[in-house]
Amino acid sequence: MSEPSVSAGIDLHARQVRTFRLQDRFFHHTTQLFAFVVLAALVGILVSLTYEAWPSIKAFGPSFLWTNIWSVPDDEYGALAAIYGTVVTSVLALLIAVPISFGIALFLTETCPVWLRRPLGTAIELLAGIPSIVYGIWGLFVFAPLFADHIQPPLQALLGDVPVVGGWFSGPPIGVGILTASIVLSLMVIPFVASVMRDVFETVPHVLKESAYGLGCTTWEVARSVVLPYTRVGVIGGIMLGLGRALGETMAVTFVIGNANRINSSLFAPGTSIASTLANEFGEADPGLHIASLFELGLVLFIITFVVLAISRWLISRSMGSEGL
Repeated sequence: MSEPSVSAGIDLHARQVRTFRLQDRFFHHTTQLFAFVVLAALVGILVSLTYEAWPSIKAFGPSFLWTNIWSVPDDEYGALAAIYGTVVTSVLALLIAVPISFGIALFLTETCPVWLRRPLGTAIELLAGIPSIVYGIWGLFVFAPLFADHIQPPLQALLGDVPVVGGWFSGPPIGVGILTASIVLSLMVIPFVASVMRDVFETVPHVLKESAYGLGCTTWEVARSVVLPYTRVGVIGGIMLGLGRALGETMAVTFVIGNANRINSSLFAPGTSIASTLANEFGEADPGLHIASLFELGLVLFIITFVVLAISRWLISRSMGSEGL
């Protein structure tokens, strides 16, 4: 091969290397820009919420978080009732949704007939696409009357006289309230948690399950001793996804929670949540402390959601660390 041909080949290779290097650098900086845009958006939301809420922060201080009063005529506001309603409805929704989601996921991956597995799984996933306002309308006009007539009276008769627990089921059966909102919220959370659990259960190697069945284990023993330990990280992630979904839900909860800014020990009593308070009052809020307090409620919800996500990341990291990943 002649010397000019070798030199031309070397120049062509050098140009290709420079082109690839520029393309790689462009790709790196573009993806980095996308990440920083999202981070900047989060910081911007936090800063804007803090700025708008500053009059309320300055007026009420930290006591805003534990003050159980929300009086527009007196211009006095506290977030305790809204925080209580948000946390209680979300936790109750998860207590209802997680066992049901686990059963659905286990049925779809272990015992469901093959011909039914795909259509049933698709139907459950489609439930996640139903708008929340549809759940709210159904909860208010269909579920709440049935709950008041056929579920609340038996619960009161069965548990009303039990010490401590009886107070949770006291009060008139009016249908709307904390428990009703929790049940409707659980129906919205189930598709998300069940879909994640089903997907992670399907990642378990068949050889592990077949070995357990070969040793004489039942389906429940396989799920408890093989499936859950293997998919622990994914299950935790699915549960935290459901919790994040429950904390921020607005319309469905607004319809059925009762929208009463007070704390009551009874789960049958009306209550409120941060999202429902914002939805009900933001459009009619007067300039000044009222709208600033609503912005501070939004800031509190932002912080609660961030803390939940941080805890979920810590739990996932701890689980991965214990597994040596």
